[in-house]
Order: sequence, then C-alpha cells, then structure tokens
Amino acid sequence: MATAMPWQAWPDLQLVWPWWLLALPLPWLALWLLPAVRSGAAALRFPHEARLRDIAGNGARARPLRGPGPLLWLAWALLCVAAARPQQLGEPVQPPQAGRDLMLALDLSGSMQEPDMSLGGRPVDRLTAAKAVLADFLDRRAGDRVGLLVFGRRAYALTPLTLDRESVRQQLQDSVVGLAGQETAIGDAIGLAVKRLREESGEEQRDEDKVLILLTDGVNTAGLLDPRKAAELARDNGVRVHTIAFGGDGVMSVFGFQLPMPGGGDEIDEATLQAIAEATGGRFFRARDTAQLAGIYAEIDRLEPVERPGPALRPRIERYVWPLAGAFALALLSFLLAGWRRR
Repeated sequence: MATAMPWQAWPDLQLVWPWWLLALPLPWLALWLLPAVRSGAAALRFPHEARLRDIAGNGARARPLRGPGPLLWLAWALLCVAAARPQQLGEPVQPPQAGRDLMLALDLSGSMQEPDMSLGGRPVDRLTAAKAVLADFLDRRAGDRVGLLVFGRRAYALTPLTLDRESVRQQLQDSVVGLAGQETAIGDAIGLAVKRLREESGEEQRDEDKVLILLTDGVNTAGLLDPRKAAELARDNGVRVHTIAFGGDGVMSVFGFQLPMPGGGDEIDEATLQAIAEATGGRFFRARDTAQLAGIYAEIDRLEPVERPGPALRPRIERYVWPLAGAFALALLSFLLAGWRRR
C-alpha cells in the first residue's frame, strides 16, 4: 500500500516567494563564518574560571547550540517557510451573475381597471393581468438590479434599484389603480426613470446595461415633460426604453361570448410609444391580451439577457499563518527551557 508523502496532505500548495527558503542556512553560516568576540582582559574572577573557559571556548569559534538549540533551528526554518508565503487553491467558486439596471414603469391610470383581459380562464382587469406577467418576468431576472415606478397623473418610484426582487414583487402586488392619479403622465415616468438610473447606477455600469420597460394603456394626458423630449433625455443618458401598449379592443369575454364594453376600446398613442422606443434603441410592442403580454416580456427577456456566470475560479487561501504560529511557539518553548535549565 502506497504511503502518501507529507506534502500530499496539502494538495495544490505553492509558495509565492520561494526565494525566502534561501535564508534557511543563514544562522548556521553566521555561526560558522563570523569570529567569536575575544576578551581583551580578564574582567571578573570566578572560582570555576577554568570550567567557564572550557564552555566559552577561550575565544575560539562558537559551538552549535545545545539543549534548546534544535528548537530554535526549527523555529527559524518555519519562519522562512512562512516568509515564503505558502498558499493553497480552494474549492472552485462560481462568480455571481452580472445583469442590468432594469427599471419597470407601470401605468396605474383609471383605464387599467378595465376587465377586458383573461387570466386562468377567468376575466380580469388589465392591472391584474399585468401584475401576473410582470411577476413571472421578475423570476427570470436573477442578477439584475430591478426598480419599480408607477405613474398616473404623476410618477412615483416605489422601489430603488435592488437585487431583492422579492421586495419589488411585493410592491408590485400592493399597487392599485388610481394610486398615482387617474390620468397618464408618460413623459414624467420616463424622466423619473432616467433620473433614478443615472443616480443609482455605479460608474462602472455600462450605458447599454441601463434599461426601462414602460407599460401603458393610454395617451399622455398629464405631466410636465413631453414624452418625445423624455425619450431624448433617455437617449442622452444611455437608457434604452422598451414600450408596451397594453389593452383590448373594447370587448369582454362572458361565458365564451365576446361582448362590446361600454364606451368601446381606449385610445392608445402607439405612434408616440413607437417613436420613444426607436429614439432610444429599444423596441415597441402591442399586447391585446394576457398571452401576448407574456410573449412580449419573454421576448424582452431574450433581448436583454442576464450575463451568465463566467468560468469557475479557485480562490487562493493563505497558509503562512500555520508555520508562523509554529515558529513563535517553538521560540517561546526554547526560551522557557533555557530559563529552566539555568535555574
């Protein structure tokens, strides 16, 4: 049966500064080459002067250390090994996923309560359908920093950019129609999203990694900032805007029958939404039902992929602490033994 060599107990062990091992023979060379100090005249007389001369060698070369000497030699050897900085490769570590700074803008105007969508075979309003699709989209964005803002008459940021997608999902579920007013301020929503992305994105974040996904079912009817001017602001700050026009055709499904809704379908300014997307390098989408909306977010997930983890890395674990501690312990033991022998 083969016997493992001592160094095999520490696989992947390496020395960063191996030239420090050249210092191992320095104490021996010093004892061997340097002349002993000679006394010019007798200073004190002891009763056992002859014995003292024999020990001191009467000015001859110093003899190798005895007694605790081997401990000091071993302590010096461990000190040289510690100075050589031994390291060991640890277990492979997968780097975290690196994603984008992604801001979601959701329309909460009064028209989002229209029940012209279907979810799980039952009629639901537009906001409920949008929440379900957005929640599924969030599940696929591991590695992104996601923020949520809502807009109606005004735009409000509900969550900052964060890796905690669960908090974003919770704020999304708590959103209700009319929370930000009954009108639609598309331009202000884009302006607020750009402001947050610019302030919260680190300097190392690349421009192509800042994305806004805006969902609305109406026309810009409020706010101070014109949507097209807001698009120019987003373009100048490196924010890509994907716009989604969401809403049915003014019909409602009841027991499988398509019935017209009172007031018909709501007007959606598709031309402006398309111009916003084109100006910022994004895409415009039109969703008339929940299935189409889910397909759109799947397409956006493909267009804005999360960067997958790179090759696994093996961290370097410092091991110089062990020989350094051993050298200290041996030196201390040597001095203790020397003191005990003198006593």
